[in-house]
Amino acid sequence: MTAHPHDALFKCAFEAPGAARALLREVLPSELRDTIVWDTMKPETGSYIDPKLADSHSDLLFSLRVRNGHTVVVFTLLEHQSTREPAMPLRALAYQLRIWERFRKDKGAGGLPPIVTVVVSHVPGGWTTARSFEEMFDRAALAIPSLAALVPRFSLIVDDLAHLSDEDLKGRSLEAFQKLSLWLLRDAREPDRLLASFDSWTSTMLELLRSPSGIEAFSTLLGYMLRVVGPMKADDLRERIVRMSDDAEQAFYSYADYLEDKGRREGHQEGREEGRQEGRQEGRLATLRSMLLLRFNLSSMDPSYEARLQAATPEAIDRYLPRVLTADSLAAVFDD
Repeated sequence: MTAHPHDALFKCAFEAPGAARALLREVLPSELRDTIVWDTMKPETGSYIDPKLADSHSDLLFSLRVRNGHTVVVFTLLEHQSTREPAMPLRALAYQLRIWERFRKDKGAGGLPPIVTVVVSHVPGGWTTARSFEEMFDRAALAIPSLAALVPRFSLIVDDLAHLSDEDLKGRSLEAFQKLSLWLLRDAREPDRLLASFDSWTSTMLELLRSPSGIEAFSTLLGYMLRVVGPMKADDLRERIVRMSDDAEQAFYSYADYLEDKGRREGHQEGREEGRQEGRQEGRLATLRSMLLLRFNLSSMDPSYEARLQAATPEAIDRYLPRVLTADSLAAVFDD
C-alpha cells in the first residue's frame, strides 16, 4: 500500500486528460478558459517532470493550445497539496524552471511556453500562505518601485477545498469518481467530519457503482478511506458502506478479501525473508565458534561464553569476528 495515499488518489482521479480538463474548466479564470482549444490538451508526464521527483510529487503536467489571434502552446501544472507550504510559490518556480530547461533542450530555439500552476489544496483550515511569488520577498524591498519592477511575478491558482461545501463540489461538471475524490481529500483525514457528510454523498457513490468499472473505482476510494480514517472509525465506516446497496457491500467485502490475501502473501514472503536472515545469522555464529575453538585450542566452548554467543546480535558478531585474530583470550574477544 502506498506511503502517500493522498498523492495516489489525486493522481488516480486526475491524471487522465479528460478528468484534468474538467477540473481546469472549473478553476481557471473565464477569460483564459475561453481561449483554450481544449481538444489539444495532452499529458506531458515523463517528458518534462524531473525523474528525481517522480516518487515524491503528485504534479500532473499537460500541454494545450490557446488561440487569441495567434495559436500558442501553454503548459498547465496541476498540483495537489495536503499540508501547509509557505514556500509553495518558490517550489512552483523551481519546478517551472526545470520544465523550461527541458523544453529548450528538446525544442531548441523559440519562445518559452507560459506555465499555469493550479494547486488543489486540502490543507486543514484552508490555504493561508502565499499565492504569488512576489509575496516571498521583503515588503520593504518591494516598496521601492525601481526595485519592485525587477522582481519576477507570477501567481498560483489555488483550488481551496477546505472552503468548498458539499454543494460546491457536487455542482462541478466532473464525473462521480472525481467529485468523490475531492470530497474524500477534503474530509477523510477528519473521520468525524467524513462520517457526518457521508450520507449526503451516498447518491454519488451509488452513481459511481452503476457506472462502467464502477466497482473497481469504488474499491480505490475504499482503500483510501480505510487507510486514512484509521481503525477507530473503520467499523462505523463499514456499516455505512454495506447498507448503501448490494454492490457497495460486495465491493467492501471483495476489498477486504483482497487485503486479507495480500496480507497472507506478504506475511509468507516476510517469513521466508526472516528465515533467510536467521540462516545467515546461524551460519555466522557457527563460523565464529569454529574460529574461537581453533584460535584458543579448545575442544568445547565454556558455557558462559556459549551463552554470550547465543545472545549475540548481528552487530556484536561484527565486533567479535575481527578480534579473534588479535585477542589473547576469550575474554578479550567478548570485552565490550
